[in-house]
Amino acid sequence: MDPLDKVFYMRAILGLIAGIATGFSIAPGTSQGLAIGMAVLIGLIFYIVSYQLAKRIAQNIPKNNRRKLATNGIFPFIFMLIMFMIAIYTGLHENMAPFK
Repeated sequence: MDPLDKVFYMRAILGLIAGIATGFSIAPGTSQGLAIGMAVLIGLIFYIVSYQLAKRIAQNIPKNNRRKLATNGIFPFIFMLIMFMIAIYTGLHENMAPFK
């Protein structure tokens, strides 16, 4: 498998893990601004970790492909983070709906 493909899938998996961590960390009743800030902060931390791992995975690639390390797999990372954050939060707090 190509090193850039490994980076792509690694980012998708880290987005999944970041989404699960974010879904567990946001408590019901948290203000919207704080919840968004927590999601962005957790996502940023996991993305920095993914960039460091990507540099280790793709050590021996040419310079022109090295620029792709920062952006390769960013969309799967973001979408997996959002999807799993919503799914985990909804699954944990579905009984706390304000409407009865």
